[in-house]
Amino acid sequence: MTDNMSDNDMAGAPADDEATPANGASESAAADAATREQTLERERDQFYDLLLRKSAEFENYRRRVERERREQADRTVADLLTDMLAVVDDLERALKAEAVGEQAEVYRAGVELIFRQMLELLKRRGVTPFDAVGQDFDPNLHQAVVSEEAPDRRDGEVIEQFSRGYMSGDRLFRPAMVKVARA
Repeated sequence: MTDNMSDNDMAGAPADDEATPANGASESAAADAATREQTLERERDQFYDLLLRKSAEFENYRRRVERERREQADRTVADLLTDMLAVVDDLERALKAEAVGEQAEVYRAGVELIFRQMLELLKRRGVTPFDAVGQDFDPNLHQAVVSEEAPDRRDGEVIEQFSRGYMSGDRLFRPAMVKVARA
């Protein structure tokens, strides 16, 4: 029978050699699919990791910008308040000056009103004055401008204040300019 079979008849019957590649192709396709799936999972994990990192970086950036904005605003307010202290000092000196003439009391009352308003404004912003006279000199709070022999005073005692010191909460805003006694 083998002799009677024509080449055409043999072409329709599958050969053993041809069955193996078809089976191998199917295994190869399955392996390719598994490899592709692993690659996609790895890429997904990489993108997810990248998303988490970028989210964290953005959150850190947002916090840093907000902190810098607050610090800039605080510096601006501090600069303004520092400039205002010069006006307060001038008002304080004006109140110490001798007023003469018939309008002296009216003038003094006006200056006192402005002075109290300025101090209230500073107080609302958390800036409070402190007096140094009679205290021991503290370089963290006072700026010594002059020292003077004073046998009746303690060595290092503040005997005169040229301008008040100011605190903002627990922080020194401006040191008091003072004269210090030497024994």
